Amino acid sequence: MQSSSNLFPVALISAERRGDLIEDVYRLKPGNSMDFTVELAVTRLGLVANPDVRGVPVILLHGSFSNRRFWYSPKGIGLGAYLARAGFDVWIAEMRGHGLSARNEAYRHNRVADYARYDLPAIGAFVREQSGQAPHWIGHSLGGTTLAAALGGHYFDAGLVASAALFGSQVSRNYWPLKVPPVQWSTRLLLKRFDHVSGARFKRGPEDEPMGIVLEAMGWQSLFGRFGDKKDDWWSGLRHVDVPLLCVAGAGDHQDPEWACRQLFEQFGGERKEFWCLGREQGFAEDFGHVQMLVSKGAQAQVWPQVADWLNRQVGVTEPESTLNTVATP
Repeated sequence: MQSSSNLFPVALISAERRGDLIEDVYRLKPGNSMDFTVELAVTRLGLVANPDVRGVPVILLHGSFSNRRFWYSPKGIGLGAYLARAGFDVWIAEMRGHGLSARNEAYRHNRVADYARYDLPAIGAFVREQSGQAPHWIGHSLGGTTLAAALGGHYFDAGLVASAALFGSQVSRNYWPLKVPPVQWSTRLLLKRFDHVSGARFKRGPEDEPMGIVLEAMGWQSLFGRFGDKKDDWWSGLRHVDVPLLCVAGAGDHQDPEWACRQLFEQFGGERKEFWCLGREQGFAEDFGHVQMLVSKGAQAQVWPQVADWLNRQVGVTEPESTLNTVATP
């Protein structure tokens, strides 16, 4: 079968019409990591009315226990569908073992380090090849954390990141018992018996998470832990990142609170950055929670339009003057 890319084997596995949208699903086999069984599913959304007209590319990254449906429901509702209808070339990536991405051979050992070092650069290169432009990136929760790791590790080639937006993403919230070595060791020993954490069983979402992700995050929380891996210190590397940046926190987000999201925001270098807090004090109708900041009727009315406005300002599209400064207002 002929590949859809000159970079590595890529197959178009589905091409469907979903109402007013065109949905093309690609399977990527980058072969750039030690596990050559890794396959990544990437969904591209376009408009039926203008199938050959593609705007600026935007890559969406889901969080933990999630998949592409976080951005695009079967009924065609979601930020991904909204941006496609607004004229953007939308690409929705699914991490190893999530959604349409098959579980790789070393699934239980998957880590953010693997996503950041191997998967995101491959996805970005493919999108740039297909669109001819540097993509913009939006990540929610673990998706945003992974994007920060890739930026802090300097794993992207030049021209692969036009801007980055992180929603509900942080690495500063500490769980102090994990700072005690005996507690850390005993907990890790217990968790190593399992392959994954069930999203359905613990009511966290439709997908499972490999145990490697959990153990890696625990390492960040250990007594001498850091946001990074054995080779690279991602936290320190963020000081040298200079791309247009948006960090968003929910005033009602108890999982990834505002103060922790702001610490990640402040660690980034460069001056082209904005921080939004979505809450009543900032003029919103509610204090948005971790998921509700992007998936809710309130987000559809108040957040999605401002995300599109921010993206348009990064690409120089003439839009009505935004009211956003360092904090968003509806």
